[in-house]
Amino acid sequence: MANRKCSRRGLKICCGVTAIFLIILAIIFTSLALTIFKPKEPKIIAQPVGFDNFQAGNMTVNATLSMVITIENPNYGSFKFSNSTGYVNYHGELVAEIPIKGDFVPAHSKVNITTSADLMADKLIENPYLLEDLLAGSLNFTSTAVLHGKEDF
Repeated sequence: MANRKCSRRGLKICCGVTAIFLIILAIIFTSLALTIFKPKEPKIIAQPVGFDNFQAGNMTVNATLSMVITIENPNYGSFKFSNSTGYVNYHGELVAEIPIKGDFVPAHSKVNITTSADLMADKLIENPYLLEDLLAGSLNFTSTAVLHGKEDF
């Protein structure tokens, strides 16, 4: 009878230690998932390379804006995104659309994508700030892009 009491006591101790160990593991995994492994937004940086095919004729202007798009993945998992479109604005007016091909970005790395956009010259010419900026010697464009994708561990 005493032997049976010892084995039950040992079983209770073993179950208690196992339960405490599992609770500690659950706390560790939850805190890691909410801090370190929490998915972060990839950083997208568009860098203009220059104007190509700049042609100015009678009342028409054609220009191609070449650019390098850098996508930086700060996550512990890889990031795969599908084809998308970026937009170039000049003083709030849409002046170009940029095709972005889908790609794969490994964990903690960067990918450079070279692309170009044909400027909508008619919208650029109609902008009241164009002449002022041309005389100043610089045109300031802003770009936006949304990449739909998923992260894999």
